[in-house]
Amino acid sequence: MTAELVRHQPAAPATLPDKMEYARALAVSGMLPSQYRNQPANLLYALEFAGSLGLHPMAAITGVHVIEGKPSASSALISALVRRAGHKLRVTGNDEQATAQIVRCDDPEFVFECTWTWARAERAGLTGKKVWKNYPAAMLKARAITEVAREACEEALSGMHYTPEELGANVNEDGLPEDATVQQLHRVQPGEGDPWTTPAPSITVDPDCFVPYAPAQEIAAAAAEAGTRTAVTACGDRARAADVSADAGILAPDTEKPDTLREYLARRWKALPEEKPTTSDTTPEPDDEGVVDGEIVTPEDDYADAVAELRAAADAARLDDFDAGVTGALGMPLADAPVDAIRALAAQIRPATA
Repeated sequence: MTAELVRHQPAAPATLPDKMEYARALAVSGMLPSQYRNQPANLLYALEFAGSLGLHPMAAITGVHVIEGKPSASSALISALVRRAGHKLRVTGNDEQATAQIVRCDDPEFVFECTWTWARAERAGLTGKKVWKNYPAAMLKARAITEVAREACEEALSGMHYTPEELGANVNEDGLPEDATVQQLHRVQPGEGDPWTTPAPSITVDPDCFVPYAPAQEIAAAAAEAGTRTAVTACGDRARAADVSADAGILAPDTEKPDTLREYLARRWKALPEEKPTTSDTTPEPDDEGVVDGEIVTPEDDYADAVAELRAAADAARLDDFDAGVTGALGMPLADAPVDAIRALAAQIRPATA
C-alpha cells in the first residue's frame, strides 16, 4: 500500500469526456471491488477523489469507501497517509491490547500515543462483532492507529477520519467493508443528471449483525426524554463520565435505525429550541434613577464567548486548519456544537500550550 501512495503525477490533465470514457472501460473489470464493478459513475468519483488527494487511482479505489455518505479509509491507507506526510508511526499489540505512536516531523520531541484494550472495546460495544472475535489483534491495532492519527495529524487524513468499521460497516479481517454494508459512492435519483443513469441501490442492515451497546442505548433513551438542550448536553457528560464511547452503536430513538451515540445526541440537541437565559439569584440594586446596572448574557453571547475561547486556545497551541480540526474533535460542525462541548474542547487544548 505504501508504494502506491507515491504522489501521483498525471502526464496531462484529462478532459471530463476522456475521464468518463476511461471509467466506462475500467468499470467492466471483474477485479474491481463490487461498489465500482459496472458502476462507471462511482468509479469516476473515486478517480476524482484520488486526484484531489494526490494518490494513485488504485490506492483510492481499493482503500477509500463511503459509508452512509461519509468517506472512510482502511487503517492501512491511513497509516500510509500519515507516513507520506513525513510523520513517524509505530504500532505494537496483541489480542489483548494495541498501542500506536506518532512523532510529527515538525515536533520530534513529542510522542502522540493511543492504546486500545479488549476491555475498552467491550465498553464500546464492539467485541460482539464476529470480526472482533476472530481477529482481535488486527481490530485493536486499527482502532489505535486511527485514533492517534486523528489526534496527531488530522491534516494528513484529507477528511477521512474513520475506518469503515468505525462508521458501523461490517468488515472482514483486513478491515475492508463487506459488500452488503458499502454505500455506493454516487447515489442519484432518476432525472438528476447522472451521465450513465446508474440506479441507486438500496442499503439494508441485517438486524442480526447489529447489537446496540446497552450503556449507550440507556443514555440515548435519556436524551430522547430530555426537553432542553442543557439536558441533552448533560447526557453527553454522563457518557464521558461513564467512559462510554461517543461512537458506540445504538438504535436511534428517532429513526429506530442503527446509529452512533454521537450522531444521535447531536441530532437531538439541534432539534430542541434554544433556551432563554436564566436570571441570577442576586439581582443588582437599581441606581437613583431606578435603572438596574447589570449585563444580560444571551445564548448568542455565551456561544460567541465559547468560540472565542476555543479559537484563542487553538491559536496558542498553533493548531492548523481550525475548522476541520474542531469538526473532527467535536464530531459535528462548530455551528451545531453545544456551548459546554466547545468550552470542554478549549480546556483540553489549553494544557498543550502550558
